[in-house]
Amino acid sequence: MANDLAEVMVPIGYVGAAIAGACAIVAAVAVIRSSGGLVGGAVGVWIVGALMSFTASFAQQWLPLILACASLVGMLVIGGVVRAIMSAAGAGRTNEAAADALPRAVSPTTPAVVSKPSLATKSAATASIPVVS
Repeated sequence: MANDLAEVMVPIGYVGAAIAGACAIVAAVAVIRSSGGLVGGAVGVWIVGALMSFTASFAQQWLPLILACASLVGMLVIGGVVRAIMSAAGAGRTNEAAADALPRAVSPTTPAVVSKPSLATKSAATASIPVVS
């Protein structure tokens, strides 16, 4: 009976370790790109792969679980180190949207056009709503 279970559980464990390894690589790339949502999603799917790799332990095969855990730890460390190197080198992403939202200085040679913001108008559709009790 134990051999029959081992024939099923060990391949499931190795497939889980492969899924966990792929998700660890995605998490490392997401850390490098400083994409927090993608890191969370990759680690969430990594948890599923790690649980699948845990099934091989019922047949006394611990290698898939060790590989799954080591892959996430290794990739997160590598991603953090590469991100730190990129930030120190100044190769990080520029936040162009934030720079566009800031007000720009007007040069003294061009005339400044100042307009007042338009006030909101009430429409006829904003009548009272009856309350039924």
